Amino acid sequence: MAAGDAAPALLGPVEVRELAARLGIRPTKRLGQNFVIDANTVRRIVRTAELRADDHVVEVGPGLGSLTLALLPEAASVTAVEIDGLLAAQLSVTVGARAPAYAGRLTVVTADALRLDDLPGEPPTALVANLPYNVSVPVLLTMLERFPTIRTVLVMVQSEVADRLAAPPGSRTYGVPSVKAAWYADVRRAGAVGRTVFWPAPNVDSGLVALTRRPPPVTTASRAEVFALIDAAFAQRRKTLRAALAGWAGSPAAAETALRAAGLDPKVRGEALGVAEFARLAAHRS
Repeated sequence: MAAGDAAPALLGPVEVRELAARLGIRPTKRLGQNFVIDANTVRRIVRTAELRADDHVVEVGPGLGSLTLALLPEAASVTAVEIDGLLAAQLSVTVGARAPAYAGRLTVVTADALRLDDLPGEPPTALVANLPYNVSVPVLLTMLERFPTIRTVLVMVQSEVADRLAAPPGSRTYGVPSVKAAWYADVRRAGAVGRTVFWPAPNVDSGLVALTRRPPPVTTASRAEVFALIDAAFAQRRKTLRAALAGWAGSPAAAETALRAAGLDPKVRGEALGVAEFARLAAHRS
């Protein structure tokens, strides 16, 4: 925050409800809308994100602007991607009224994050967001794929999803989201968030997930080829990979050949492999 600039007036429960009422907004499950009404929670998210003053942040699903207001003083710019046209139009108005010193740092993009190919301004270096529950994993993976300049990520998602994203190989919650997220970054749980900080309160708790970008595993296979293998391996997760990958390889025997060539036991299950092993195996498909 620059010296002399007034801190943004963050949104609390009263302000969120009044703003929603004025706009005629009723949060919808279809869009996964649960608005944060606790200023301490957004401060915690921003603090945990460990942003640098020169970061260019992309925020997906800003809603009424609770998190946006807290992000603006901590970064060089914030690009907010909002699918709801009414919310998108209001966001700049809210920031202008509650954080006028930082209004110039905000860019609002009215778009579906899953269909986004580029962003205006400087390439994003950080993703910080309260992601809509119903599309959190696809949005996260899409943003990591399409914006390789994103260096760090701090997202709030459903607690169960946070567990899956951060799960290590061999754990009960390890699966497709775990492996695909690990292709891009080191992933860790970064805290728990109760349901009372939202309006309307969801039926589940939330969790914070932090990701730090690193190079993908070394392999001659493409990302798409590795991801297709991951999908095949977990489609029948109770089967050995020799059986589960029969369709992927062409036959159980071909799957066994690929597994052995990659130095893997054909009797192993997908949940036992890390992303580097999947990347190595993908390169041995005949």
